[in-house]
Amino acid sequence: MVTLEELTLIHAPMERCFDLARSVDVHLKGNVRHGETAVVGGGVTSGLMGLGDQITWRARHFGMWQQLTSKITAMDPPVYFQDTMVQGVFRSLKHDHFFRALAPNRTEMRDIFCFAAPWGILGRLAEILVLRRYMRKLLWERNDALRQIAEYHFESSIPQFT
Repeated sequence: MVTLEELTLIHAPMERCFDLARSVDVHLKGNVRHGETAVVGGGVTSGLMGLGDQITWRARHFGMWQQLTSKITAMDPPVYFQDTMVQGVFRSLKHDHFFRALAPNRTEMRDIFCFAAPWGILGRLAEILVLRRYMRKLLWERNDALRQIAEYHFESSIPQFT
């Protein structure tokens, strides 16, 4: 199992960061380069996710289209929520999101992202050689997009990410 921890400082109120982190639409903006979509019929497809909500993501990784269904399994607004894979290519995947107000308009967002590849020893090698770095980059890209959106002062539009 691999555990990644990412810390992101955001110049925006904690409640805004919490809501943006559980927004399907913001998540999609942060993963546009992988062609990610929320699958119709796979649960929530837009808006804010709440406790018990499920979503199925479809995206292209390593040249193949893949689907992953996750569920919001814990929530303590506006300081914490957890999403857990319920179906997908990984043996397991759990993502904890923590938020801490450093000042009225400054938030620390901390992610603890744990995953395990299938396929026994071959999966463990994939974790070490490829997946650790690949998943860290995905997490960083998503958090950077969220940070940019949170810090954007015009609430009527969301900047485009390429």
